[in-house]
Amino acid sequence: MTKKKYWAAVLAGAICFSTAFSQTPTAKPSEPTPFERWRNSRTAVYMDDFGELARYRQENARLMSPAPGERRVVFFGDSITDAWPLAEYFPGKPYINRGIGGQTTAQMLVRFRQDVIALQPKAVVILAGTNDIAGNTGPMRVEDIEANYTSLAELARANKIGVVFSSVLPVHNYTPESQDFFAQRSPEKIVALNRWLKAFCAAHGCVYLDYFSAMVDKNGLFRKELADDGLHPNKAGYRLMAPLVETAIGALAGRA
Repeated sequence: MTKKKYWAAVLAGAICFSTAFSQTPTAKPSEPTPFERWRNSRTAVYMDDFGELARYRQENARLMSPAPGERRVVFFGDSITDAWPLAEYFPGKPYINRGIGGQTTAQMLVRFRQDVIALQPKAVVILAGTNDIAGNTGPMRVEDIEANYTSLAELARANKIGVVFSSVLPVHNYTPESQDFFAQRSPEKIVALNRWLKAFCAAHGCVYLDYFSAMVDKNGLFRKELADDGLHPNKAGYRLMAPLVETAIGALAGRA
């Protein structure tokens, strides 16, 4: 083969390859899931104010110190706490809501001093963990969630604040609006985390508030009548929770 014919053959092969490659269909990028869209919408929060300290900054500044004899209690948590109208369920009680929707224990640890310690409560009721399991701020191992719980308890103890640790609530997939929440939260991880949390409380002088057992059905899921979306309690759910938390706060006071 002459040089001329050789290079002609090479050029022809390159053209064929290029044409074939250009005709190969490219894969379409997959549509983000609702959860991925929600996480993407939180980028500014995670980058600018990870603990969301701004949320309660002004309210905290306006809050007076506890009156003599006042047994102030801070309810500290995520959207389940955030949505709970405490004044309606506990009229006249010195209970302060410091819940922020969507938060994980990592975020709550960042704001614990400003939103709990600085308010000088006698006790804190912590309800968290479900968003860690969902991965709201990224993948989380159960061991890492447990470490954050431990840090919260140590901070509280160092500041003479009694701790009530609430169990993680169950989830269900019985309604259309519950499907995404359920898909993000492993019932097995919820059970494992609650088992650890109960043992931790027994070993470290905290009160374990077992919402889970009172709200779970025979399938191991959230009782449908207590949570329309499979995650957040409705009015019936909060009515069930209210006397349970009062009993837990009373048990903590009895140890003082």
